[in-house]
Amino acid sequence: MDVTSLINVVRRADGDEDDDQDPALQELYSSWALFILLILLIGALLTSYYVQSKKIRAIHETVISVFVGMVVGLIIRVSPGLIIQNMVSFHSTYFFNVLLPPIILNSGYELHQSNFFRNIGTILTFAFAGTFISAVTLGILVYIFSFLNFENFHMSFVEALSMGATLSATDPVTVLAIFNSYKVDQKLYTIIFGESILNDAVAIVMFETLQKFQGKQLHLFTLFNGITIFIITFFVSLLIGVSIGLMTALLLKYSYLRRYPNIESCIILLMAYASYFFSNGCHMSGVVSLLFCGITLKHYAFYNMSYKAKLSTKYVFRVLAQLSENFIFIYLGMSLFTQVDLVYKPIFILITTIAVTASRYMNVFPLSKLLNRFHRQKDRTLVDHIPYSYQMMLFWAGLRGAVGVALAAGFEGENAQTLKATTLVVVVLTLIIFGGTTSRMLEILNIETGVAADVDSDTEFSMLPWQGTADYDLENGAMELSNASHDSPAAAPNLPVMPDDYENIEVFTEASPSKKISSTFEHYQKAAGAFNQFFHASRDDQAQWFSRFDEEVIKPVLLERDVSKSSPKK
Repeated sequence: MDVTSLINVVRRADGDEDDDQDPALQELYSSWALFILLILLIGALLTSYYVQSKKIRAIHETVISVFVGMVVGLIIRVSPGLIIQNMVSFHSTYFFNVLLPPIILNSGYELHQSNFFRNIGTILTFAFAGTFISAVTLGILVYIFSFLNFENFHMSFVEALSMGATLSATDPVTVLAIFNSYKVDQKLYTIIFGESILNDAVAIVMFETLQKFQGKQLHLFTLFNGITIFIITFFVSLLIGVSIGLMTALLLKYSYLRRYPNIESCIILLMAYASYFFSNGCHMSGVVSLLFCGITLKHYAFYNMSYKAKLSTKYVFRVLAQLSENFIFIYLGMSLFTQVDLVYKPIFILITTIAVTASRYMNVFPLSKLLNRFHRQKDRTLVDHIPYSYQMMLFWAGLRGAVGVALAAGFEGENAQTLKATTLVVVVLTLIIFGGTTSRMLEILNIETGVAADVDSDTEFSMLPWQGTADYDLENGAMELSNASHDSPAAAPNLPVMPDDYENIEVFTEASPSKKISSTFEHYQKAAGAFNQFFHASRDDQAQWFSRFDEEVIKPVLLERDVSKSSPKK
């Protein structure tokens, strides 16, 4: 090898030459980068297994994943060459298109709907008003700091508000996992969970709206214009997700896909992902669309699925979300050292961390006081009152996550690298500080633990073929199950015994599409009278009206049969 060839090899190893000039070398380094990430992911899952099996609650596995990612990222940083370092750095495109969708879909699909809608007023207050307060407070505080011109750093007011929107996205994966292990009261769990999934969507829409005003003068008209864009984006995205979920429910009802569970499961997954990418392609919020598509799929399409599809979708969504969550925490830890272009300003990072804490305080406690006052006026203090211990836990659960880091990738201009570095460090700090001390805070606040969770409607018992809708493959499932239980019970000890008159059970009869369509029009006639009842009902009865309208009008149109008579109450 001559000197010129040797120099070219060294330059390629240092990342100075375009990697595309040597595909074989690029493939080699890609394999090593993926191998490192997979080994870290396996280690994180084994750590999770050890922590859970030994019931170690002092520290959560997500915090360990962040530390491990930091150590490996430091090793890669000091190693020669930049190719692997660039490949394992945080890329917002990978995050939004690969890692985030499974988490959002599983959040909507696994949502405990009865608890969620029971606390919907509190959740929406924290998700919308709370996120707005947090973003504005944080934006004003960091703008004041930049106005003082410390560290030769100055930012525009729009950049400051964008920074506030970026760091107003919470990520309580660690907190909720600890809540699950401690079996914390479902009300506290649901409020934090509901706030977080809607909070991410609100923060993303708010950030994207603010980006449209970069470099423009702000005035009163701009404020109203931004609010209008935000409202339109959010509710159009919600409509897209719900519509695709309803389309999926109707597709399952008016077809025989349940006879082919593998195809059925694939179509359900692809329809959900289609809502995400279609919404993004229309310049709407894919997160909002996918979240409400998942909720709609669970509320309606779930009852039209085959038994196998119910199980497969539930656990496939859960497994994909678990992999994504662990991968994200490792990714964040590594990115502290693998992203070489970041500019760290210690004083600005410290001020931003304090501002994040202050903005969370201004979010939780004033709104909790306002909600409690409203609940007292409605004489519902025992049910809806938010005690101080819950308020403190809500404050502590406001750690920031990867959504903020991914949003920060959208910063442009001379301050971009500083804002990206600050966001990354603040996210990691809040994960370690707040996430690592959640267990101790539960003990300090004397929050009740060991509370039995409500039985949800998606347990294995509710998915048994004779308890759901027309959801089981008659040719391959029901007859085998009945034969095993009647002819030779000992041959299938784990199978529940079918009733003797299973041939007469409605769930095993399947109407033709023409009969389904004719029965659908009959339910439309109930809708007009139902709306008249709603407008004449008292405010306290309207929630019950919505529930009855859903059970008596909407579900009969979308589902194989009236599941309210056969499925457990939510």
